[in-house]
Amino acid sequence: MAKVSKRYKALSEKIEDKNYSLAEACSHLKELKSAKFDESIEVALNLNVDPRHADQMIRGAVVLPHGTGKTVRVAVFAKGAKMDEAKAAGADIVGNDDLAADIQAGNINFDVLIATPDCMGIVGKVGRILGPKGLMPNPKVGTVTMDVTKAVSDAKGGQVTYRVDKKGNMQAAVGKISFSEDAIKENIIAFVSAINKAKPASAKGRYIGNAAVSLTMSPSVKLDTTELMDIK
Repeated sequence: MAKVSKRYKALSEKIEDKNYSLAEACSHLKELKSAKFDESIEVALNLNVDPRHADQMIRGAVVLPHGTGKTVRVAVFAKGAKMDEAKAAGADIVGNDDLAADIQAGNINFDVLIATPDCMGIVGKVGRILGPKGLMPNPKVGTVTMDVTKAVSDAKGGQVTYRVDKKGNMQAAVGKISFSEDAIKENIIAFVSAINKAKPASAKGRYIGNAAVSLTMSPSVKLDTTELMDIK
């Protein structure tokens, strides 16, 4: 069993064994900051779904109102006029066969990859490299699209993607501890709202089983799931 550091133990003692309201949790997170860097805020949810059924595989993307606090490098696979559109939208890297060659050579210096549908054949050639890194473009999260301006803008402007795992868990970074309490709360509400909208009609029982929020270097603060399920 891993040894718990004094710092982590001290932080744990600041957290009550209860389900915090969203407002309480956002306020409490400020007291849990202990790292010298601007820690990320992570939301973790356990959903009462069975991803083995295709209609219960919850996956998508949401643009947070206050962004993620991260600088995101965006690459775009495109051809012709769409290449110019991607550059004008602020994409960091734009290409097609040359971009695939760079990826094949191990040059992956981007965080999000967008592709127009007519380039998916080229993207497929490097799918084995992109897939394990979670970088494969997908229409469900808006990264396979002809509207590259919107896709680049969303990626740069604080879009987070989410996907439920085999056990119904999902997590996402929804901001930085340097954000105001209101900004943190509004980002969490936007994220949870997207998850609630994605609730499958076939999901049975209590949709959000457990929920927690934490910092990069802190223990988790449990959230009131009844309040979260009421977010529309």
